[in-house]
Amino acid sequence: MQDVLLVGDEKINSRLFIGTGKFSSNRLIPEVVKASGVQVVTVALRRVDFDSEEENIVNYIPRDCCILMPNTSGARTAEEAVRIARLARAAGCGNWIKIEVIADNKYLLPDNYETIKATEILAGEGFVVLPYMSPDLMVAKKLQEAGAVAVMPLGAPIGTNRGLKTKELIRILIDEISIPVIVDAGIGKPSEAAEAMEMGAAAVLVNTAIATANDPVGMARAFGMAVEAGRMAFLAGPGATIEIAQASSPLTGFLRD
Repeated sequence: MQDVLLVGDEKINSRLFIGTGKFSSNRLIPEVVKASGVQVVTVALRRVDFDSEEENIVNYIPRDCCILMPNTSGARTAEEAVRIARLARAAGCGNWIKIEVIADNKYLLPDNYETIKATEILAGEGFVVLPYMSPDLMVAKKLQEAGAVAVMPLGAPIGTNRGLKTKELIRILIDEISIPVIVDAGIGKPSEAAEAMEMGAAAVLVNTAIATANDPVGMARAFGMAVEAGRMAFLAGPGATIEIAQASSPLTGFLRD
């Protein structure tokens, strides 16, 4: 049986999602998509220039194989996030929306409570809502109740490449809620993406670690392989960890017996 990720009504084969910021050139994006095999690509609506074919980042996202997921980057309140989402849909960007509500300019941490408000409104309007959030179990449950199809907790602050600093909190979300948990923000290395998948995350979203690599296309390929390996390990069921050494073969000697 094929292992697919169900997000809303959409079946997705690749559990790596990518962002489109910070690339030295938009022309790298199709190569990154091809190398990594991703099917979900997020883009900030404020970076879309519909009046310019050259600068319109949407034109570089292969729509034949990718789901476009606009995000509400720049929104500071639920009201602003809702307005951005409606604009994205009216502009032909589809029903998927990643909600980002951030009023903190230093650490760029999401406002969970404004995010819940925006999720409830947009889910009610038929959007496929994936909210970016600080990992908090009660907030995750409220987002699920509000109609989110997945939650996207941060691994570390946006753009830091610091890895899974919130690992234990994310693990609780994975254990306690029934919608997919997609780790977003902070993952800096393929090994960290694999670790998230081994924990049972449904997917990971990576942007800075790929876009700022010396070889973004090669790094995208590495992340694609790491996510696949981590998922395979999770499904295989890693062995239990123990505190003391345990021999893998009998300790009884044979040379003197």
